[in-house]
Amino acid sequence: MPATMTNVTISIPKRLVVFVEQIVKESKTNTNRSKVISQCLEDMAEKRMIELMEEGYREMTDENMRLAEQSLPIISETWPR
Repeated sequence: MPATMTNVTISIPKRLVVFVEQIVKESKTNTNRSKVISQCLEDMAEKRMIELMEEGYREMTDENMRLAEQSLPIISETWPR
């Protein structure tokens, strides 16, 4: 299902407008300024999500290591030798 679109008015530096228009002109697909800017924002959102996930995994690594260290004596007592 396509995303619902909302019109917004933004102000950006002229050099970025020129850059976006250059991308549109060079594109081999049917694109426009809105699509280019939307794709840039989607890329930023994905990058942010990946960074948050990496941070969460790092935090879980510390927690998992702590739990493993706590469990090791118990496992050593019950594990057959």
